[in-house]
Amino acid sequence: MHIPDGYLGPYTCAFFYAVMVPIWYKAFKWLKKLKPAQVPLLGVLTALAFLVMMYNLPVPGGTTAHIVGGTIIAILIDPWAATVALTIVLLIQALFFGDGGITSYAANVFNMGVVLPFVGYYTYKALTKAGISEVLSAGIGAYVGIVAAAIAAGIELGVQPLLQPGYSPYPLSVSVPAMAIAHLVTAGPAAAVVTAAVVWYVKRSRPDLFGMRAIAGTR
Repeated sequence: MHIPDGYLGPYTCAFFYAVMVPIWYKAFKWLKKLKPAQVPLLGVLTALAFLVMMYNLPVPGGTTAHIVGGTIIAILIDPWAATVALTIVLLIQALFFGDGGITSYAANVFNMGVVLPFVGYYTYKALTKAGISEVLSAGIGAYVGIVAAAIAAGIELGVQPLLQPGYSPYPLSVSVPAMAIAHLVTAGPAAAVVTAAVVWYVKRSRPDLFGMRAIAGTR
């Protein structure tokens, strides 16, 4: 899902930097709400997100997909915490691993650090309010969140031939299905299983973490 340099035109890249600046401001300002006990948890979950994104799942057609971990952070702490964590992870990956571009960095953070955790979290929240278990809701939320982020990336790539020819050559009719299907059948199920397993384990071993989340006002 990491968009490299050269696939998004300069106007698109500038647009996403303009969009992300106020989001980054609010996300990093939100960090003041963290409880002291949540600080090491955020560090651990940030490292987890970095780790899971290093494992790519093969997709028919010669490409790969990967899980992100943003919904886990959103559920256990807050969606804004996920934005901060993914901002850091994606910057490290872009600078030191060449995974995702510098010009497209803001777009990648928007997809994986905003769309994914917020869609995933509020899907989870809606399902738990409907009476579905937290573990199952977490898995479904992670699935919906990562597919939504993939579709967002597909749209960004697909509009380039219309907005700025010479960059991504694939129209919406190609880019959106390619991104969506890859994550519907590979990364989506993997994200659902991993997220549900983590939430199940935390509920069993550290249920107090969910209590801290409620105190912080994220329920």
